[in-house]
Amino acid sequence: MAHGAGGTSPADYPPPIDTQRELIKHELDSEDERIEVGVAIVGGGTAGLACANRLLALLADDPETLERLGEVPVCVIEKAKVCGGHSLSGAVMRPGPLQELFPELSREDWRAAGFAFGEVTKEAVYMLPSARTKLRIPPPPPFRNHGNEVISVAALARYQQTRAEEAGAYVLSETAATQLIVSERAVVGVRSGDKGRGRQGEQLPGFAAGTDIKAQATVLAEGSWGSLTGAAIREFALAEGREPQVWELGVKEVWKVAKPLDRVIHTIGPWPLHLSARYGQIGGTWIYPMKDHKTGDDLVSIGFVVDLDYADATTSAHDLLQLFKQHPLVKGILEGGERVGWGAKALPGGGWWSMPKLAMPGAVLVGDAGGLVDTVALKGVHHALRSGMLAAEAIYEALKRGSSSFEAYDEALAASPSGDELYRVRNTRQPFQRGFIRGAPLVNLGIATKGRLPPGRLAWERNDERAMFVGKTAKRYPKPDGKYTFDKLSSVYITGNVTRDDAPNHIRVRKSVPRELAETWRWMCPAGVYEIPEDAPSHGDVDVIVNYTNCVQCGAITAKGGRLTTPEGGDGPLYQLT
Repeated sequence: MAHGAGGTSPADYPPPIDTQRELIKHELDSEDERIEVGVAIVGGGTAGLACANRLLALLADDPETLERLGEVPVCVIEKAKVCGGHSLSGAVMRPGPLQELFPELSREDWRAAGFAFGEVTKEAVYMLPSARTKLRIPPPPPFRNHGNEVISVAALARYQQTRAEEAGAYVLSETAATQLIVSERAVVGVRSGDKGRGRQGEQLPGFAAGTDIKAQATVLAEGSWGSLTGAAIREFALAEGREPQVWELGVKEVWKVAKPLDRVIHTIGPWPLHLSARYGQIGGTWIYPMKDHKTGDDLVSIGFVVDLDYADATTSAHDLLQLFKQHPLVKGILEGGERVGWGAKALPGGGWWSMPKLAMPGAVLVGDAGGLVDTVALKGVHHALRSGMLAAEAIYEALKRGSSSFEAYDEALAASPSGDELYRVRNTRQPFQRGFIRGAPLVNLGIATKGRLPPGRLAWERNDERAMFVGKTAKRYPKPDGKYTFDKLSSVYITGNVTRDDAPNHIRVRKSVPRELAETWRWMCPAGVYEIPEDAPSHGDVDVIVNYTNCVQCGAITAKGGRLTTPEGGDGPLYQLT
């Protein structure tokens, strides 16, 4: 049921997909037609590769267990061209878990490796009452970043891949995991996707069929909106008794700038969003300094994040970022510079009460797949790293004794610093679903009391239940000039997107929907995937054109009535600095 008055609810137009039938396979192929590995890790991002590296470190001191895992003890399955190719975050990282994963490395070593860009020594937080004004405020406790490190998660994943391969991991890049294999109520592996099919699913020259990958343990590290993660949560009722997950969308640019930025900056609005609760817009921005220690270049990471609970169909995170760049605060930082990177990604925003159970028979969830993001502090990378390591330790101990029960991981995560941090902000974001003005006092109360007030468990409402209407947000967006402000398609181009023009469509949406929903998809998508024909009626149902080869795998469509499934391996962006 839609919350909010009037309009069209995306939940009333579910995508044409039978998740459990299409994404769950219930028997393994014969032995001569499958691959057998010890541990299969689906996703080569920070969480999955932290799991791989920690597991291999443990196995290095235990040749008996290593031998029992077979010729391929650890296999990482990554759909992008390289690990990190689809990874994006702000990102200012708390250093502890990475220091624990690679204790021999100094922070100078991180920078020399090319994934870290400097320790935070100064910071500033601003409220933006209008397009011209700013009000500096003391950094709220969650925004205090002194001593943290500015990083690129895409570059970190590439470094982690190198370390994992050196330790004995087998990395299957350009390989999509398209089905979860479940036998006798336990996960026993995954199936890789076919390669070389045409638009209608026909076999093209060079076609290669997918393969069953049997594993003694499976780690789902797919990030936000993973296809197999969603199927696993349903298959094993992992979200039973939890709040629904809610989502945010972040769009990021990386700029080479003329003069270095000396501090981390966050803004918390209300501009450029609407204050009206009817619009349902909540979001914020970041501007982070990045010093490239290899080239000496001064870079800046700048991004805009918007909750996907908004009601105005013309809300666009990409265009809001372009609008944000018009503010004098930002122009003083970017003018005279050059945009060198762009990307977009959805992230889980529900926090503690929305996290599913993280362990199931034969498998675990790590990182964003498990909802391990603190959207109050804008922190997820250190949680991803820690969850990967804790999962590796639980899997190792279980396999050592011949078990496929990884329940100890759930318990270890809850008892860890990540569990404590996420619990403290358990009720802090939900009040914003009432709107910025009504919700802010309760949000501040939750921060001040470390979650003790408001008491109890605050509920979330699903993003797709919000009734959409066509509002006026888009009227404020600046016209792209190609130098300082940019359109969506030129932005997709610089991601290195290599999706085949004749690849099968991996996006599931209704093709004929009310105008309000079509406008929602059109504006929301940062890659310009959804179009409305020029001759479409201004009211009632319209046909939607889906330019799926533009897709950068952000996953936002799943929050508003569609479903992103796994593309062919190798398709999608090739992020470098994000």
